[in-house]
Amino acid sequence: MGKYRTLLALVALLLSLTASTGVAEPSPAGGPAGPGPAGAFHAESDRAAETGHRAQNERLVAGLGPGFSSGSARVNGTSLHYVRGGRGPAVLLVHGHPQDWSEYREVMPRLARRFTVVAVDLRGIGGSTPTPGGYDAPNLAEDLRQLVRRLDLGPVHVVGHDIGGMVAYAYARLNPATTRGAMVLDVPLPGVEPWSASTAGLWHLGFHQAPGLAEDLIDGRQEVYLRFALPAPTFSDAEVARYSRAYRPKARLRAGFELYRAFPANAEFNAARRERLDVPLVWVAGDRSIFAGIGPDVVRGLRDLGAADVRSEVVEGSDHYLLDHRPDAVAALVERYASR
Repeated sequence: MGKYRTLLALVALLLSLTASTGVAEPSPAGGPAGPGPAGAFHAESDRAAETGHRAQNERLVAGLGPGFSSGSARVNGTSLHYVRGGRGPAVLLVHGHPQDWSEYREVMPRLARRFTVVAVDLRGIGGSTPTPGGYDAPNLAEDLRQLVRRLDLGPVHVVGHDIGGMVAYAYARLNPATTRGAMVLDVPLPGVEPWSASTAGLWHLGFHQAPGLAEDLIDGRQEVYLRFALPAPTFSDAEVARYSRAYRPKARLRAGFELYRAFPANAEFNAARRERLDVPLVWVAGDRSIFAGIGPDVVRGLRDLGAADVRSEVVEGSDHYLLDHRPDAVAALVERYASR
């Protein structure tokens, strides 16, 4: 039934595309086709979404409480947006897809009592600047390394959910001397067993990786697609709308899919790094996640690649979206491991 539901959803998306998108209109002089009414509408809608996203970020940062601020920094050929608060040893929070920095909003005030907390928008997402390339995990980790240096954070504990977990692992591999620890939340790692077996049935990987396809189909319908991707009632319509703004205009939508298109490069990087790694690693899954049972296998896979200090944890009462189901449990894990 799951495959049929997926096919029906894609057919519905294609039908909405043909029903609601205007055909490009020829210019009166017979020159190149113009954008047509639909193109003008989408451009105006994108501008409104960007304005709304900035206002939304301001409200979210204010809601975190005193001591939190939002900023941007030029690093590694892009500009990264981040939210910072608290004092103490630094904890760097890296979001997954299709979310942004704000997926950590429920844990940031608690963590800020003991740590300097920095939640970042990955390259091209939300308040960060899209670029033509550079979406592989090692390069995203370099973005973060330069941000850490710019903010003078010192050694960091990196926490990453979903694709952010891939970046957290790459960060630890590339910067072992300045990484206090890394926590990977509910995602297998390309090039690390059991990647192939645990992702074989995930239809959306191929869809997102097909060059140019997903953004062409979904642009202007971000909210429709994210409503399908982010399950109710875990995510309200308002939350879906909020995350949708982080993937508009089309350049940001494309950036999100480029994260998936970089998986082969991530796999090559991970499989090649076999030197001993002493950075403490923690791999975490929700007990209702499709990845719930692979923790011991991930630990073995990482040990086979030289990780000397690695363990797994399970969060009860959660599926893949740990920070939305059990922010209290995630915060407790971060406090325990980031304090070592």
